[in-house]
Amino acid sequence: MLSLKEVDLSRCSKITDAGIKHLLSIPALEKLSISETGVTADGVALLASLTNLLVLDLGGLPVTDSALGSLQVLTKLEHLDLWGSEVSNGGVLHLKQLPKLKNLNLAWTGVTELPYLSSLVCLNMSNCTILSLFEGNYHKAQLEKLIMHGAKITDAYEVFQYVETNMLSFLDISNCSLDSFCFLPSMEAMTHLNLGDSSLVDNSVEHIAYIGANLRYLNLCNTRVSSEGIGALAGLVPNLETILLAGTLVDDTAVLYISMMPSLKVVDLSRTNVKGGLIHQEDNVLNEVPSFSALQNLSHLEKLDLEEIRIKDTALCPLANLGRLSYLSLRTDSLTDACLYLASCVPKLVHFSARDALLTNAGIELFVPPPELEVLDLRGCWLLTKDGLLSFCQKHPQIKVNHELVTTHDKENSRYLSPPPDIMSSQPPKRKQEKLSLPIIKPDESFLDQRLKYNRDELLSMRFSSASVSTSNPQGNLI
Repeated sequence: MLSLKEVDLSRCSKITDAGIKHLLSIPALEKLSISETGVTADGVALLASLTNLLVLDLGGLPVTDSALGSLQVLTKLEHLDLWGSEVSNGGVLHLKQLPKLKNLNLAWTGVTELPYLSSLVCLNMSNCTILSLFEGNYHKAQLEKLIMHGAKITDAYEVFQYVETNMLSFLDISNCSLDSFCFLPSMEAMTHLNLGDSSLVDNSVEHIAYIGANLRYLNLCNTRVSSEGIGALAGLVPNLETILLAGTLVDDTAVLYISMMPSLKVVDLSRTNVKGGLIHQEDNVLNEVPSFSALQNLSHLEKLDLEEIRIKDTALCPLANLGRLSYLSLRTDSLTDACLYLASCVPKLVHFSARDALLTNAGIELFVPPPELEVLDLRGCWLLTKDGLLSFCQKHPQIKVNHELVTTHDKENSRYLSPPPDIMSSQPPKRKQEKLSLPIIKPDESFLDQRLKYNRDELLSMRFSSASVSTSNPQGNLI
């Protein structure tokens, strides 16, 4: 195999130093990954003879300072992965001998200080204690991507002092020990910013607003940001495509501010105080409208996460007007069969999740899936029975259904049931005719679903009783 250029042996625990000796017979090798194997520091040192290497992944190996010193002859190296190694501050000095090194991963190591590396573009120091970066040179590092997830940073000024911050376009400081974010306004080229699980509060959001012009991705999950903080970004992030607010303090007012971010494609409001209720919207006169109606301004919205929030069926009605929405995720026990009707009205829906909802066999029987639906996630919908789910799967074999009782999987572009399909009818369902004849469940704001009056044990006791059989009232609602 003298022409072999790429070998990936990651997580092959039986590969040892003896195996490395065989690799040395392939001088043309350019990409090698031996992360999480049985190779020791001695085996790593042997790689010095592979002088054509461009990419080397040694993640999870006990690479020592001495072994790393042996690799400084690999002058063509562009990507080096050393996460979880035994390399120290002294060992990383050897990296100065790698003139083409662009990507370096030192996550989960004891490195606290990094020398100036002129060619470095991407640096990962996640879960490290960082004292300083690139100190001791008149030039600043031209980093474009910096990842410091879970890092302990004692002084943010020392960390960024020798970084050309106006070149940074990707910054991940999620779960970091930072109390101040005053360094953000200098990062004018920022497109991807992850501040999730940090101590960020509303007063600090103004620092993000300064660099909002180029932002495309913003993660504020599990921070202490409220709707007031999101209001500071309204109108200042014209290119933002993704905003993640799961686990924050935002409420329905934030939805109005989010609607002023015209390029949004992905919105996550899971585990927030959003309920889809009425908000005041001033449009010459003061009006009260459902908060989700404001999302109709987002003509590019494709993915919406609303898991673990107390939302009712009627609050979802405005979502039917989101013409490009393809992914909708809901998870709450306050939703009923009516949410299925609303899902059927979203024309481009591909993935629909209604986990833990109070759905019944009657509701799933009457459900008319959108024409492009591929995945239906009904996990936790414990009122559904196996027979009801199997019946739906038979009618709609093109849809992958996720539920504890029934699973489907792909096989040669078709959907099959588990248990095997021999339990199904030999006649294929005539889906087109059935779809036209199915009655429609329309939500009625004046209707109160009676299931909401009972707890889980009471509903379970009535599950197979004759009293639980669904009928239709004159308005078309299930009772």
